Amino acid sequence: MKTVSWIILLVVGALTLLTSLESANIAYRTDRERVAGVTLTELAAGKPDVETSLRARRGTAASFAAGFATLFLAIVLWPYRRGDRWAWWAILAGTLVVAVMVLLRIPALGMGLRSPGGGTATEVLLLLGVVAIGLALGAGRFRSGN
Repeated sequence: MKTVSWIILLVVGALTLLTSLESANIAYRTDRERVAGVTLTELAAGKPDVETSLRARRGTAASFAAGFATLFLAIVLWPYRRGDRWAWWAILAGTLVVAVMVLLRIPALGMGLRSPGGGTATEVLLLLGVVAIGLALGAGRFRSGN
């Protein structure tokens, strides 16, 4: 189960990194982003500063996601695989913080589970579930002190 555990977590980290890089690509290099079905260019209505600000917000979010994914992968590939207890807790804590922050959009902004803006609450709950499965499969070796 130890190998299955870290491989599941490796896949989660890799997919998170790839998704964040694609999000940065959308922010910096394309006009594919839409807000409520409208492109950023249309939404900005001739105000380049508005479009730049919206792209920058997405780029910043993508940068933090890429940073989280990189740290996640580093923890999974070295200390977690090695069996360091703190790594199990660090992965759990980091994933919970991301999930809680995204899920706060529901009450704070009145959004549903599936709402505009990417990184939907449903996707975050799926991420949390898969990470929980990966951690659960590896939990036995951490409990036994191996």
